[in-house]
Amino acid sequence: MIEINLLPGPKKKRKASAGIGISLDQFKAIFDQVKDPLLVGAVACWVVGILVIAFFYTTDTGRMGRLQEELTRVEQEQKRFQVMIDQKRKAERLRDSLVAEINVIRSIDGERFVWGHILEEVTRALPDYTWLVSVEPLSAGPAAPAPGDSAVAAPAVRIQVEGRTSDIQAYTRFLRQIAESPWITSIVPGPTNTVQEQDRPVIAFSLSAQYRRADSAYIRTAPLIQTLR
Repeated sequence: MIEINLLPGPKKKRKASAGIGISLDQFKAIFDQVKDPLLVGAVACWVVGILVIAFFYTTDTGRMGRLQEELTRVEQEQKRFQVMIDQKRKAERLRDSLVAEINVIRSIDGERFVWGHILEEVTRALPDYTWLVSVEPLSAGPAAPAPGDSAVAAPAVRIQVEGRTSDIQAYTRFLRQIAESPWITSIVPGPTNTVQEQDRPVIAFSLSAQYRRADSAYIRTAPLIQTLR
């Protein structure tokens, strides 16, 4: 005989599912079981330490990123400025080479016209009734350039001038006028005496002087005109 129970019975409790987990009540129970204050302090310090390390890690990571960007920018600027520095050094080497060549050209050009300037200045300083007997070199050596002139100096030329005059005042005037020349310096008058020239008594004089390159303000250039036939 089969019997069917139609009345609901009490529900069976489900078994807890297998797994690992801690509920709030269990955490509170564990915390209540901890009575040692040193242990609590150690745990708190450990938690604070982790938070501090996390903060500094995050901050340093951001700072490192910014520094890396700055380093990249500085390296690019350094490359750009290095190119400019190399170009400047190349231009300076070219300038120095050109200056050296110009100085050599000026030295050759100045040496070529030394005696032309000497003879022109000496004859220009001659007063009336005064004439020259000889103009001879005494020595040659390195000379300083004129003030404000960076060119290589032409060789120093010291000259000996001998002449005749019929008037001692003309000789004095000759000394004064040649001393005003920008091309002649270090003038040393020599002795004077009376000699016979074509049965006439005249005054013989001599002096020594040194050639110098005049300032560029006294130098004039003129075009060379050549007539072709």
